Amino acid sequence: MTPPDRHSPPNGDAASGDSLLRLEHGDVYVRQDGPHRAPVLLLIHGSAASSRSWDAMVPFLTAHHRVIRIDLPGHGRSAEPADGDYAVPELGRRIGTVLDRLGVGRAVAVGHSSGGYAATALTERRPDLVTGLVLINTGPGMDAFIAPGPTAFQPEQWPPTDERIRLLAGTAFRAGYEVPQELVDELRGMSYHAVTAAMQASVGYLSRRTLPDRLTDLGKPLQVVFGDQDRRWQPSSAADYLVVPGAKVDLLPGAGHTPILEEPARTAELVLSFTELRTGRSPGTA
Repeated sequence: MTPPDRHSPPNGDAASGDSLLRLEHGDVYVRQDGPHRAPVLLLIHGSAASSRSWDAMVPFLTAHHRVIRIDLPGHGRSAEPADGDYAVPELGRRIGTVLDRLGVGRAVAVGHSSGGYAATALTERRPDLVTGLVLINTGPGMDAFIAPGPTAFQPEQWPPTDERIRLLAGTAFRAGYEVPQELVDELRGMSYHAVTAAMQASVGYLSRRTLPDRLTDLGKPLQVVFGDQDRRWQPSSAADYLVVPGAKVDLLPGAGHTPILEEPARTAELVLSFTELRTGRSPGTA
């Protein structure tokens, strides 16, 4: 018999609470905030991160949205997949299953970094669920990738020290930005296999077909946000998304690869402007 999901029950109309959903290949952690009956915003983090990477931005989104965050398999509080499958299309399938279990019929999917690939894969698998996409510093193709320096982890060096993690994670932020300790701790808590398999899966997905090509076929409304100081992906590559019909591309001056932490208010403003077009509700209305 499958154990029941563990939930923090909603309080009235609020969707706030934590859940651990029992899925076929491993438990998936879910966090919900905001009004239960409001339009859904699904937030998907990038590789070697977790749902906590959205903490600074969520308070700007919950006035008129039910905000759903998940920890991808092997990240944060979600189990590693029992079948070892980190492939991006499989992530899309599992995220769709999570939304089904939560009773969500429609959502705007927001992905940061490689989380944008999972959001795209969800849309490929379940176009009925996704009404629009927001990609935040998601590289469009491998030719835009900025290769990291000689700080990559090796199996014999796992778990890494704080210093090693900060050296590698430093390029995920604008120059001079201090890497949050909670992110350092979370990456160290992951297995070496989870970190490398997730990154390899993202490279494989993007190498098979660029994101603009995939998104053009999907025909979904698209908002792209890119920090103009990104040190992981060439900021100029944000323009590659303009081939997608109707795509809107915004550069955030002074922001690096992770504007959801560096500039949460400005990033949220762009997301809310996009969702206003999808729902017909202004962020400032009751």
